[in-house]
Amino acid sequence: MTDAELEALVGLIGQARHVVIGTAADPVSRADGERIAAAWGGLVLATVTWPESAASWLRQARRFAAPEPDIWMVSATPAGWAGMTRRLRMSTSWSPGRTVVTAALANFRLPGVRGAWADGTTWED
Repeated sequence: MTDAELEALVGLIGQARHVVIGTAADPVSRADGERIAAAWGGLVLATVTWPESAASWLRQARRFAAPEPDIWMVSATPAGWAGMTRRLRMSTSWSPGRTVVTAALANFRLPGVRGAWADGTTWED
């Protein structure tokens, strides 16, 4: 993650009171999640990590959605995020409209999700 992307993501989180951070299990996604939490500096209700593939992602989806944060922040790979979003939509109160994602997921679009490109520009679906 570039410094420009990090700054843009923190801007998208804005004045949220609290967030939940979700990451893929790979080292890059986890490190990016930690950088975002540190740069934002607010209350992180939970950090949830999920694998690239799983039987159902139900346990991770429930942990991710249960705290009902102002913002869900995601740093993941497209494969793992695809599985999580299917489970989140089927089994939780998760809202794409309160979700911010890193550039790694910029081509995995969902209505309402916001994100930042590596150059610091932002997008919203």
